[in-house]
Amino acid sequence: MADTKQAERAEKSAERRTAKLAKQIGAFAGQHGGAEGQLAYIGQRGTRIVLVGEDGAWGDLVAPTYDVARAATEKAGITVHEDFDGEFAAKVETGPYEWKRMAGLQLGGTPNPPAAKA
Repeated sequence: MADTKQAERAEKSAERRTAKLAKQIGAFAGQHGGAEGQLAYIGQRGTRIVLVGEDGAWGDLVAPTYDVARAATEKAGITVHEDFDGEFAAKVETGPYEWKRMAGLQLGGTPNPPAAKA
């Protein structure tokens, strides 16, 4: 009896998380002229959903499980690639911030540059 209730709670929690992620994916796609994604298992932490907009913008979300990530991308209606390479990877546009951050990390520079002041 207790196991059944616990399983029901876990299922409802997964459904809520799926819906929230799908909404976030849809919002990203709406802001960037559409989106495509790729799922990457990141261990106990869950699954990373990498999103690439049609305008080259990119971002990511983390789902608690691969099944939740897959369900969220299906619900959002985006194309999901098996690998992050080739034409899909070429769509990502990186700017000065990304290049400075990557170089800084590799050359011993500041990993988190101060935010630009408005």
